[in-house]
Amino acid sequence: MTVDDSMASRLEELYVRHAPAALRLAYFLTGDPETARDLVQDAFVRMAGRFRHLRQPDAFDTYLRRTIVNLHTSSLRRLKAERSSLAREAALTVPAATEDDHGERDEMWHAILGLPPRQRAAIILRYYEDLSEWQSAEVLGCSVGALNQLVVRAMANLRARIGEEAR
Repeated sequence: MTVDDSMASRLEELYVRHAPAALRLAYFLTGDPETARDLVQDAFVRMAGRFRHLRQPDAFDTYLRRTIVNLHTSSLRRLKAERSSLAREAALTVPAATEDDHGERDEMWHAILGLPPRQRAAIILRYYEDLSEWQSAEVLGCSVGALNQLVVRAMANLRARIGEEAR
């Protein structure tokens, strides 16, 4: 029997001995049997990789419980971050376009394409790419004041073009 075989049999023995209690702990933490099984499996995988480095191999159950709690806490943090991200995304979501919106959007796009190149770039950087004034000015290689003038002129041109087409 090699060292790896003895290590594997030792880990198997530890799994048989500690898995039921670990599963119970994980279930109490998560409230879901499937998530609890996944948590225990992940904890054992982590522990197997570190088994040789345990300071007190006899305290495996303590390390295992701590690993389960840490993994659960990490999953809660991840879930909270995901929900927060989804909430921010939902707040920014543009309402679904209706059939009428397509015509207006096409009209606006054609009007934007008709702008002089720097005015078009200023509008696109500020409103489509959502860059700050400073960032947009940097991209265009001009001052913030010059950028604002480009945006004001572009908006006036767009109002005139859209107004002419509406008549």
